Order: sequence, then C-alpha cells, then structure tokens
Amino acid sequence: MTRSYLDIFCYIIIFSVLLGCSSRETPAPVVGISSNAPLKDRVKNSIQGAEYTVKKGETLYSISWRANTDVRHIAKLNNISPPYRIFPGQKILLTSKNSKKSSKASHSKTLTKNSTNNSTLTSEKGSEKVLASSKKQAYGKNVRVQKTSKKVAKPSAKFSQKVKRWQWPVRGKVIEYFSNQIQGNKGLNIAGQRGTNIKAAAEGKVVYAGNALRGYGKLIIIKHNDDYLSAYAHNDRILVKEQQKVKSGDVIAKMGDTDADQVMLHFEIRFRGKSVNPLKYLPKKQ
Repeated sequence: MTRSYLDIFCYIIIFSVLLGCSSRETPAPVVGISSNAPLKDRVKNSIQGAEYTVKKGETLYSISWRANTDVRHIAKLNNISPPYRIFPGQKILLTSKNSKKSSKASHSKTLTKNSTNNSTLTSEKGSEKVLASSKKQAYGKNVRVQKTSKKVAKPSAKFSQKVKRWQWPVRGKVIEYFSNQIQGNKGLNIAGQRGTNIKAAAEGKVVYAGNALRGYGKLIIIKHNDDYLSAYAHNDRILVKEQQKVKSGDVIAKMGDTDADQVMLHFEIRFRGKSVNPLKYLPKKQ
C-alpha cells in the first residue's frame, strides 16, 4: 500500500514538471559572454545630466571617467584644485549652467567688437586718405604712399603630451574589441586565468583604486600625464593604492571576474577624457 502511494506521488511530480516546461512561452534569458557587463549595467554606469551627487568611495577621476569627460573640465566648473579632493554628498556640476547665457554674451561681445573694429578701420582709412592727400600736395602727385601692415599673431596649437611607450597589460586572447558605438565596448576585453598578473601599461600615478563604479568591478585608473589615462577592470585583487607611482610593467593587480561574467581584464585608454582604441597605442604583438 505504501509503495502505491509513492508511485502516485512520483507521477504527480513528473506531470507538474512537464506541464511547467510546456507552458513556457519565452526562452530563458541569455547573457552574451563577449560583454564586460550586461547592457543594463553599461547604461547605468554612465553619468548624464548637468549635476551629480558624490557617493562614498568615488573620486573626481572616477566621476569624470563615468561621465566620459576630462577631469580638468569638471574641476574647472567646480573650482576644485589638484589633487581634486571631494566628499560624499557634495554636488558636482558636470556642465555649465550658464553655457547658453555665456554663448549669447560672447556673441554680443563679438558683434560689438566687430562693430568697433569696423569703425576703427573706417577712421584709419580716413586718416590714411588725409595723409596721402597732404603728402601729394607737399611732394607732388607721383608720390606713392606706403601702407603699414599689421601682422596678426596666429594662435598657438595645443599639442598632446604623448606617452613614451605603451605595453600590453596582460597576455591573452582578446575576446572583445573596441567599438565607437554608443553602447559599444570602450576598450579591450582580454581573457585569462584567475590570479594572472595585471601590469601597468605605462608609467604613471594611480588616481583611483576601488569598486565604486558599477560595471567595472575592482578597478584601477592610472594617470600617465595630463592627457592620457588607462583603466584596468574586473580585478580579483588590487595591489596598489591611490597616489602611488608605478612604472611601466609593474604588477598592479590580479586578474578576476568582479562584476563580469567570466575571468578577464577590461582595459581602456582615454585621451582627455574620451575613450580611444587601445590597439592604436599598444605594440602589435603582446
């Protein structure tokens, strides 16, 4: 009798499982392994808007990184001088509130300046005519009057501070390349084994070391000069501290999968706050 009840119970369980499988109308969710984080995390990771409130563990470099802009731009808007110290709860301007007013004012100033310049040129031309006629009267009609030409100084071009030498931060298979698309990968994803040494791609100073940036896991940002930064994400362990100086090739972290779906390194290079293709800077061979 006990056995018959057990058989009936097993039949009920099997029937319930089959019914559940047949009633599914949508497939199970699939997350691609080529992304360093799910798409929703990539979207949430970016900062948009004119103002931002600082959270615990963030720095001005990490905020500018998420906002995809130059740290000097944000520092200038908020009158923050190096080493760019900020605190939780502080409100940071990301764009100028008076940008429209300033553009109108500059346009008005340009019109006024052009008007002034035109009147000055008119008066100068009038003076030249009077001077020419007076010279002709004094020395004859065949006298040529030489006009003095003013040389306009050309604005000096801004040259970028180049990094002497870049090197691959780790050896491994590149599983996702840089993309210029809005939601594309902003660096290189390099697969490897957990605990593999991650090295600094160039000499510089660590300006961020933490895990406050969602989608990057344990992250390191190195400042190489005023123009170039590099980032190393999804680390298992961070071996450097903020403000620490590192040389090219120094071990800074151990490879991991923090905030990622597989063990890998997400590596980025940014020029004046904007993402650039690392392959344009790294040696062709790892």
